[in-house]
Amino acid sequence: MADVQPFCGLRYNVELIKDVTAVISPPYDIISAEEQKAYHQQSPHNVIRLEFGEEFPTDSMQDNKYIRAANTLESWLKEGILIREPAPAFYVFQHRFAQEGGIKERWGLTGRVRIARQGSTAARPHESVMEDRIVDRLKLLRVARANFSPIMAMIDHSRDNFAKLLTETAKAGPDLTAMDHEGIVHNMWVIRDEKSIAKITSWCSKKAIYIADGHHRYETAAAYERDKKAADPYWSGDEPFNFVMMTLIGGNDPGLIALPTHRLVRLKDNLPVTGLREKLNKLFHIDEIGPVGATRSETLKAWLRALAKQGKRHAAFGVYGLAKDRLCVLHPRKESAVQGLMPRERSREWKSLDVSMLHWLILRQMLGIDTPLKEAACLEYTRDSVEATERVDTGDCQLAFLMNPIPVSRVLAVADAGERMPPKSTYFYPKLPTGLVMYPLWD
Repeated sequence: MADVQPFCGLRYNVELIKDVTAVISPPYDIISAEEQKAYHQQSPHNVIRLEFGEEFPTDSMQDNKYIRAANTLESWLKEGILIREPAPAFYVFQHRFAQEGGIKERWGLTGRVRIARQGSTAARPHESVMEDRIVDRLKLLRVARANFSPIMAMIDHSRDNFAKLLTETAKAGPDLTAMDHEGIVHNMWVIRDEKSIAKITSWCSKKAIYIADGHHRYETAAAYERDKKAADPYWSGDEPFNFVMMTLIGGNDPGLIALPTHRLVRLKDNLPVTGLREKLNKLFHIDEIGPVGATRSETLKAWLRALAKQGKRHAAFGVYGLAKDRLCVLHPRKESAVQGLMPRERSREWKSLDVSMLHWLILRQMLGIDTPLKEAACLEYTRDSVEATERVDTGDCQLAFLMNPIPVSRVLAVADAGERMPPKSTYFYPKLPTGLVMYPLWD
């Protein structure tokens, strides 16, 4: 099962960096171009310079964002901006955030986790990945040789309470507190005592791990490990490259929030959309909902409530763009018939997901978005339902598909079946901050 170990992390030196809040950032893959620029301007020591550096027209093989990141890392270590933990440690996190009118908390453990062998169930993914992102991350990893951002993973979803184990370990006040740009508070405890480390390692060794967020980073770490082993046939298995930094969260933690990611479709011509309603009507009931409230925001809240209500009974998603100023809520006329059109080799759990029906039957078969290249050209993703509908209204996109969140239990079930959902099927909130602790891949 899971091999979870402490490690000698890299951390900002609080003697020199007084405001840690100014030097952390979100994970690279949710940062817009404008936000990327803002984080660069926020502090000359913001972790964005390591994780997601700027690109320039003059970049070359000898000078590019990857090489600049490696050079910056080396410089910060020499200057004492970053310091390394003198002995292996675990890092316990409490994330406190506002959600649905109240304050929630979520507990996590950051450690290094052994990369699973192919075919192993030690770390179970649930989403497909996009190759270009792996290429990008691998270029950075090869020259910087460090994990700057932890993978978010779920561990155990039985009655065992992982959060209880962590709260018992983190008894005193936190070693570090930071607040991110969304106002989320991150408290961190550095766990160094051997008894606590042994207890955590033993508890985790009996559990399975499920990747929640960071599939590309996990695939990148696995590719890097293969490269290193191919270059040195005398590897022992204990080298740092055999592991990747993860933050583990209990699969039954009430603070583990899964939010939906909506789809935007942009096509070069409008032909595939022509007649789409007739095709959809053969498989799905189409319920139209008109504007509700004085603003688009109020309308979207009402539409998403209606979508969620429908989704409690069966697979359901919304389409904006089929009828002017109206949301069309789709749900199968006969679920077994719809599932019968899905790939035979897929499990019932996978075929019953609304996101699977959308990608396989509608995007792939009805709209012809059936290759990774077409997906990259025609599909965009957003968590903002207002943005999604407004971009259809402006003509920037033809269709917006509004999604319900996928329950954590179903995410785990798909992973247990050894299958993967389409990319961006889940959005776990809040995201883990980048920069509070980093994992060096050198001895």
